Amino acid sequence: MPGPRGEAEKSKDFGKAIKRVIKELKNFRVMAIIAVLIAAISSVVSIMVPNMLSNLTDKIAEGLRMDMDFNAIWSMTIMIALFQIGSAIAGVVEGFLMTDVSNRFAQELRDRISEKINRLPLKFFDKNQTGDTLSRVTNDVDTIAQSLNESLSTIVAAIALFIGVVIMMFVTNWVMALTAIISGFVGFFFVSIVLKKSQKYFTARQKELGNINSHIEEIYSGLNVVKAYNGQKEADKEFDRLNQKVYDANRKSQFLSGLMPPMMMFIGNLGYVAVCVVGALLVMNDAITFGTIVAFIIYVRMFTSPLTQIAQSLNYLQSCAAASERVFEFLDEAEMPEQHPTQVLERDKVRGMIEFRHVKFGYDENKLIIKDFSALAKSGQKIAIVGPTGAGKTTMVNLLMRFYEINSGSIYIDGVPISELSRENVRSLFTMVLQDTWLFAGTVRDNIVYNRKGVSDEQVWNVCDRVGLSHFVKTLPKGLDSDITESESVSAGQRQLITIARGMVEDAPFLILDEATSNVDTRTEELVQKAMDKLMHGRTSFIIAHRLSTIKNADLILVMKDGNIVETGKHDELIKKNGFYAELYNSQFQIS
Repeated sequence: MPGPRGEAEKSKDFGKAIKRVIKELKNFRVMAIIAVLIAAISSVVSIMVPNMLSNLTDKIAEGLRMDMDFNAIWSMTIMIALFQIGSAIAGVVEGFLMTDVSNRFAQELRDRISEKINRLPLKFFDKNQTGDTLSRVTNDVDTIAQSLNESLSTIVAAIALFIGVVIMMFVTNWVMALTAIISGFVGFFFVSIVLKKSQKYFTARQKELGNINSHIEEIYSGLNVVKAYNGQKEADKEFDRLNQKVYDANRKSQFLSGLMPPMMMFIGNLGYVAVCVVGALLVMNDAITFGTIVAFIIYVRMFTSPLTQIAQSLNYLQSCAAASERVFEFLDEAEMPEQHPTQVLERDKVRGMIEFRHVKFGYDENKLIIKDFSALAKSGQKIAIVGPTGAGKTTMVNLLMRFYEINSGSIYIDGVPISELSRENVRSLFTMVLQDTWLFAGTVRDNIVYNRKGVSDEQVWNVCDRVGLSHFVKTLPKGLDSDITESESVSAGQRQLITIARGMVEDAPFLILDEATSNVDTRTEELVQKAMDKLMHGRTSFIIAHRLSTIKNADLILVMKDGNIVETGKHDELIKKNGFYAELYNSQFQIS
């Protein structure tokens, strides 16, 4: 258990988290204030009811001894009923406003998170689990919305009711007021201890939910690998361990918060007993009337009710604080450097020359992967980048597309440093086909013409013919209109062909192929290679290939090793040199 300093830090973090939530509510502050004011007014109005009931009771008691004044009794009854109806209507309006505020706030948070994801550097996702990020978008945001809906106006109304009740009790009778307050605060000493101890478990609950979501996302996205290596038992064991942690955090937080209702019930019952005993003694001494006891019995209930509501609201606020810490931690993550583009390159005016000058880069700033890369790709050239695993081939493409920012050096497109272009402008100049295929939920047509406007069916079918995809599409029930997702029974090669077709439709001046034919068979590869040759004609193309037989006709081959270019030239020239490239090439055709 944390010591006094640890508890103080937890309390400070709790306060900072709640202040941050209130600050972020700025767009909905007016509606939230209106809801809070309605709740507070409703509470103040309800405070007047016990005093009115006291007067009504005294009026009836007086009528039993003398003549009954039915007009006065009827008027007082109607007034009490109107007050209660008004309070109920105010409660409905307040509930509607707070529900709207909390859900719109959650909607805004999700929008901000979605926009934030697009502004985060890829290295953030390299270091953080996808499932944890998803948990922040779903579980944590929902927790904030629910907690605000249940706590914000409730705690303000409860405080207003509590203060009003205390004032009215002292106005009515100070002896009985002290009796009710002292009996009430006896139990609140224990409530404060429970609240202080429970915050860390609410924080742990949100964290462990993120961990288990990360595990589930990881296992189900790689389920084929898990089954192929008979890793179900290990996966289940890890799931059980994480699930146990979620259970423990939930059990402890909910157990401690569950202590509130019985403790508050005890406080209320203790107050009833104390008020009845003291009230009976005062009535015997003619210090108060019977109506005063009736009023105080209601006041005791109203006194403990806001205390119960405050305690429950603090539980919700603890959940809100724990969830908001994770959400705002994500929103406060360092973003990609701000862009200040000074130039724009238009697709139809790009000549197609790219130059790397002394580029240095490392995913970890203290460990360079690309140590000193310099190369010139002339307009229309077919540039192949080869080398062993880890040589930095794909990293160079990532830098060219500005997925990562270089540590030093420069990259030029037509003599313009890419640092002077917007990231969107740079990426619009490239068609990129990756080794990792990805299909979106939608039709075959949607996947092929992704984010492109004005593409006709004739153009789509033409592309399908060129990459050998037409036969597969025609076998589907609705052709191009057939829904297709990763879950469909589509082979890896067919998914690869769809992504290649998507790249051909993009029709940008530069082309990047990162092992684009790795998942197709030899016959299809030959067909795709011919289509790619047509696509690459007149375009500056970069091909990353492990199968060196596919890049024999490249205009320039850059051979990379340990982040540096060790050889350059055409295939035949490099073979004659009998250097590192020749070693790589010959190793692929050795017969063991």
